[in-house]
Amino acid sequence: MSETVRPRADSDAEGRELWSLLVELGVAHVRTHFQRVIAELNLSPPQAYALRQLAPERPLPMRDLADSLACDASNVTGIVDRLERRGLVERQVSPVDRRVKTLVVTTEGVAVREQLLTRLHQVPAAITELSPDERHLLCDVLRRILREGS
Repeated sequence: MSETVRPRADSDAEGRELWSLLVELGVAHVRTHFQRVIAELNLSPPQAYALRQLAPERPLPMRDLADSLACDASNVTGIVDRLERRGLVERQVSPVDRRVKTLVVTTEGVAVREQLLTRLHQVPAAITELSPDERHLLCDVLRRILREGS
């Protein structure tokens, strides 16, 4: 019994088109949505990324924020300065090590963060208009691509 050989995705036109569509979805549509949401909330991209990383119930050392944003600690200072001026975060001295500054999300920051997360994760009409079977199939296929494509 001979095994069916599936062509590699990078060698067939349909595979290339599928990949192109996924890239377009990720780059154009997701980025446009992100830019629109943060503009409406008067946040820059680094401020939005920082606010997403700051859990309201857990103070975060500035060094840890820099690590999670994959940037130098000196860059985080400017981002935090702007968030602090808006009243979204406060710097506090760590109770464990007085040399460490931690970031705490203020009440206003919690509200803006919640709006940011809610609006970023709002399901677009193009997905809600899919049938349950189409959504299920699309989820299965994307999970498999993400699992195998890493």
